Parts: sequence; structure tokens; C-alpha cells
Amino acid sequence: MNVVFLSPAYPPEMQQYTRGLAEVGAKVFGVGDSHPQSLPRELRAHMHDYLQVPRIMDENDVIERVGVWLRGRSVDRVLANWEPLQILAARMREKWGVPGMSVDTTLGFRDKQLMKERVKAAGLRVPHSFRVRSPDESWAAAEKIGYPLIWKPIDGAGSADTYRCDSPKDLERALKKSRHIREASVEEFIDGEEFTYDTVCVQGRPMFENVAQYLPRPLIARTEEWISPVIITVRDLYQPYLRDGIELGRGVLKALNMGSGFTHMEWYKTAKGEVVFGEIGCRPGGAHLVDQMNHTCDIDLFREWARASVWHSFEAPTVRKYNAAIVFKRALGEGRITRITGLEDYKRRFGRWIVEEHLLRPGTHRRDWKQTLLSDGHLIVRHPEWAEAHKMAFAAATDITMFAGG
Repeated sequence: MNVVFLSPAYPPEMQQYTRGLAEVGAKVFGVGDSHPQSLPRELRAHMHDYLQVPRIMDENDVIERVGVWLRGRSVDRVLANWEPLQILAARMREKWGVPGMSVDTTLGFRDKQLMKERVKAAGLRVPHSFRVRSPDESWAAAEKIGYPLIWKPIDGAGSADTYRCDSPKDLERALKKSRHIREASVEEFIDGEEFTYDTVCVQGRPMFENVAQYLPRPLIARTEEWISPVIITVRDLYQPYLRDGIELGRGVLKALNMGSGFTHMEWYKTAKGEVVFGEIGCRPGGAHLVDQMNHTCDIDLFREWARASVWHSFEAPTVRKYNAAIVFKRALGEGRITRITGLEDYKRRFGRWIVEEHLLRPGTHRRDWKQTLLSDGHLIVRHPEWAEAHKMAFAAATDITMFAGG
């Protein structure tokens, strides 16, 4: 089974998916713009061959170069788990007659306005929205939708370049900050709790399902530096509170004609109990969400994604053992991390439940919290009881402090 995997080295978690492909018996032909000598030894060991291209985002150039490189060799799958490369992978599949999701189907997971139109056509609740390509169109859409509203890129990921606008002045500021965005969606703001619905699918059928809650909503976490964002996977998927959201997610998969692989969806539950679609990608969630899901069930979804994508099967147990919480920490101050307080006490209190601790150490330069949810490091804790996982997560958020300076 010959598999072309796009960008096996970046983002860093792609190296785990490369490993997964090799472990289920695929010959991995990696394509990326990283120099071969810069690739970790472990990653090179999981690839049958590797092609460096000048610009991985230059779709026409990449297709031409890979076609020449693979001439005389069969291709059974073309895969990508990094959102910007989804359309490129689909174009390659169509050009070479490789099984998998088409360009049109993949567009339904990339183009946020087309996505909502297709989901709405299936009778599912989506935010009211309009596609806009200019400030004038944004103002016209705002008149129809009213405030508050959300302005976000059509093909964005996460909450980057996404703004909540409560007034015309807010929209004016958002438009000034977003002049580099060519196409956007102006949509109704849904006031409610925000959850994920994540799956590994085999030919559209969810073989693994997950729900996680954002605390607080990502849009808030991205605008307030003092917040330590928390995401908690839910052990009990069958509780009545989540039932409608999971049914919504399954309906979205059918509406968008999902094939095999990961999906990551966001949805809202309002105070009145209404569930509303947010958006979805045919790729895994970022910010260590797959690690959280692995810790929830004690499985390896990097490998199971590969098995589902290559062999159309899923073998891991799906018994959910824990609620797994990740806490992203942000240091106080600028420059390099100088000290961390409260960490050792936290470890003494909750050590048996801590499964990962990767905070930046003193001497390391702070990350730009506006550019990455990963911030200045993270902890993952887990517990069979939701209340305990929640308590431990927010104890890490409030009792551990990182300082920076210089």
C-alpha cells in the first residue's frame, strides 16, 4: 500500500501520523518543504521515501513535481492532516484516480460558507451568515444579521483572524485588522457553551466519537491574555445533555459526505437547549486534542487514523475511561521565562492524575499567545469523574504561575 503523505514533519504532530501509517503497513512517501537532513531520525525511519518541494502551498508546482517523482510507481492513497493541504491532497487524488474524497467534497469542509449552506440544506441548524469579499459587503451583511456578529475567514482554522463584533465600531476595527483576508463569513453570534464533536470515520461511518468542552470559548481565550484556556474531553458521551449535539454531528457527516479519516467539529448549546452547528474540518483537532483523546481511552488514534484511512478498519477499543483535561499556561511578563511557582505543590496534590506536563522552563523565550493556543506550555490531567477533572484543571489554571522578564 503506497501512501503519499503531505507535510510529514510540520506541524510537529504530523510526525505521529507518519509513524501510524508505517505501523499499519503502509509505504509512506512523504512530501514537504523541510530539508531532508532537518528531519528527525525517527521520522525518516517511518518513510519509504521523501521529496522536498520548494513551496508546499504552491499546489500546481507540488502536483507536477510529485508526479515526476512517482512516475512508474503506483499510488494507493494521498493523505493530509494539516488543514491548508486538504484541497491539494484532493486534487492529487482526482488527477491520479486515487480513492478518497473529491475536491468538491473537501471544499465542503474548507469553505465555511459552503459548509454551512450544505449543512443547512440537510435541515440542520446553522448560524445565519453571508459570504463577503469587501468592506462594503461586510457592512451590508451586518445590516441583515444585526449585532453581535462574528467575522471570520472563509478558509481559516481555529479562531485566528476571527472577531466578535458587538457594534459598528467593533466591525470597523475588525475590518482594519483583516485587510489581508480576501474572503470572509459574517455570521450570527451564537451565545452558548461550546463543544467539539470529533470522529475517526471509515467511509463516512464514525468508528470513534469524542466530545470535549472549551472553557472558556476559544474566542474569549484568544482575546484575554490572563486566561489559562482549558479543554476537557467528556467520558460519558451518552448523557442526555450531549445527545442532541452528537446527533447533530452525525447529521453533519452525512450532509457533507464524509469519507475516511479524522473530523473535528465545533458546536454550541444555548441556554434554551438548542444545539447549533459551528464549523467542521476533515482533519484532526489541533492543540494536543488527539493526545487528550488517547488519554481518555488509553489508545493510539494516530495509528487508528492510519488504519481507517489506509485499510478502512478500526481496531482499538473505544471504552472511555477518563475525562481528560488540558490546561494551557501563559506567563506573566515578556521575554524569557524566569520562574514557575506552584508547580511542585500541584504535583504533590494531584500527581497520580497528571499524564503530561510540558511547561516551558526558565530561560526559554515566551511564545506569542496570540498566534498559538499552545501558549507557554501545557498540562494534561485525567480522572474518571468529571467534577474531579474539572477541579484539577482549574487548580492548574489558578495555582500555577509562570513569570517572564528581560
